[in-house]
Amino acid sequence: MTSFTSIETPVSAGAGNSVWTHFRDFSALLKPRVMSLVVFTGFVGMFMAPGELHYVLQIVAIICIAVGAGASGAINMWFDRDIDQIMSRTKGRPIPSGRVTPDSALTFGVLLSGGSVMVMGLAVNWLAASLLAFTIAFYIFIYTIWLKRSTPQNIVIGGAAGALPPVIGWAAISGNVALESLTLFAVIFIWTPPHFWALALYRSDDYEAAGVPMLPNTHGPKETRKQILVYSIILFAISLMPYIIGMAALLYVIITLVMGALFLVLAWRVFKYGLVKHCKQLFGFSILYLFFLFLALLVDKSLGLPFRPELAKVFY
Repeated sequence: MTSFTSIETPVSAGAGNSVWTHFRDFSALLKPRVMSLVVFTGFVGMFMAPGELHYVLQIVAIICIAVGAGASGAINMWFDRDIDQIMSRTKGRPIPSGRVTPDSALTFGVLLSGGSVMVMGLAVNWLAASLLAFTIAFYIFIYTIWLKRSTPQNIVIGGAAGALPPVIGWAAISGNVALESLTLFAVIFIWTPPHFWALALYRSDDYEAAGVPMLPNTHGPKETRKQILVYSIILFAISLMPYIIGMAALLYVIITLVMGALFLVLAWRVFKYGLVKHCKQLFGFSILYLFFLFLALLVDKSLGLPFRPELAKVFY
């Protein structure tokens, strides 16, 4: 979804009309690189949640999260096909390149969206299904159709869609929405603006040509670099919350402090110098940053490392 955007490699349009070619083109509609982080954070939410669910149903839940995320990406590509053909980063996507028709992409996205929600509800629980439906609807109607073309705060507000997968995963196992899952949501939500604005800084010409009001185009690079630094500082503090509320142990804190310090250094370099290479470094590192934070949560729980549960009592 939105919070996990990455540079996509255009697929050659001259590969023929084989079944594999069609499969590859429709798979590209699902934004697989974006989906990979969505699936991972959703899985961490499931892994961290209290409760039990048969492993087959856990697999079903993960597949539903992945399919729902991919489906909303397909509908996003359908709606944005006019600006995708203008931007160099996106003109190689299946629709603007003519490899998939708009109607086929829309049908594909709608069917997968409805199917993922229905299967999640019937196989897992309806709270998780409702959260998945809300995430898909939020990404399509709030972010894609409304915010993206109307306000430079598009990625800030729209980032909520990309931050919800761990909440969905948590609800799939526990049947509720708890402080722990909302903490994971907050980490991704605050991470999204500096991650995406780093990309927007060195792709500002693309957004300008397409008429998308990204922050570098509406408020200038200097203000954008300032906002990246501000959000990075907030992210450093928010990232410690899983330990503070007692859901993570010392390993997580060590990883968070190290990765957070590196994130701040890169954000400072973007703020201070604003060179393209610095923006690219921050954008690339931000993906690793989020991955390692959530990986640390997995390792902490897998190893049964001790934490400080008395801290959690303060929040309940």
